[in-house]
Amino acid sequence: MKSRNIIIAGLAIVSLAACNSSTKMEGVKGKAKRNALTVVSKYPGRILEHYIEEGAQVNKGDTLALLDVPEVEAKRQQAQGALDAARAQYDLALNGASSDQLAQISAKLDAVTEQYEFAEKSYNRVNAMYQDSLVSDQSHDEIYMKYQGAKAQYVGVKAKYDEVKKGVRNEKIKMALGSYERAQGALQEANVAYKERYIIAPQNMTIETIALKDGELALPGYGIFTGYQINSTFFRFTVPESKINNYKIGETFTVSSPFTETSYQGKLVSIKQLTHYADITSAFPDYELGEATYELKIVPEGTTANDLYANITVLLP
Repeated sequence: MKSRNIIIAGLAIVSLAACNSSTKMEGVKGKAKRNALTVVSKYPGRILEHYIEEGAQVNKGDTLALLDVPEVEAKRQQAQGALDAARAQYDLALNGASSDQLAQISAKLDAVTEQYEFAEKSYNRVNAMYQDSLVSDQSHDEIYMKYQGAKAQYVGVKAKYDEVKKGVRNEKIKMALGSYERAQGALQEANVAYKERYIIAPQNMTIETIALKDGELALPGYGIFTGYQINSTFFRFTVPESKINNYKIGETFTVSSPFTETSYQGKLVSIKQLTHYADITSAFPDYELGEATYELKIVPEGTTANDLYANITVLLP
């Protein structure tokens, strides 16, 4: 008889605990969510050094890691050399020839002028003799050829001298300027790539996972760090269409966390229809077959809800 009373008492305790648990979990079940962030590399390189550990909180702009990207350094040096050369060409086109260059071209013009005048006099003499049949056709043609060569050389040097005296044409200055600006752009691009060696935190966030260790290769777009944005906690619930009329955007609701025994005030900011079963990732109530389901997003007031763990269960009475 005594053992029977003990068994009955035990069953009563279990039943009472079950009732309390059921009461504790009453309401629409949902999940506490945060905005997930993934920090990736833009250029391939090996992890040279980490500056943070898993679980750390970082601010926007903090350096998380340093990559070794030797190819970018080489391109940066090439771009700097191309810029220096383009700058020199542009300065030369803009300022014209120097006094030394002008003296050299002037001396060359004097030399070819004397050669041209001598060749012209020689040809005139031979041509007069040729008219009197005193010189053969071969000799006449040779002198004429030398005369034409001296004349062509004189014309070319004279044109170069006139160009140097007048300065470079505007078209050449624009061409040199275009080459200089293109080289500037290439160097700027190389400098941007060089700065990408530093992996920077995009937002205030907590670091949950570090995927790569020192010495490992980071490929473009590969997630090196993953975590959650600080102060981004919100609550997500799924309700059927039969109950959607109970919720209006802009209304304030009380959301409770049964496992931490805390509650929060939050505003309903969006109601989104879920069109596929696979889209339902949080806890959701039973609903009739063919009944549409909707996702409620409630943003808590203040920052106290940020102490909740991501994906912890919450209740909407």
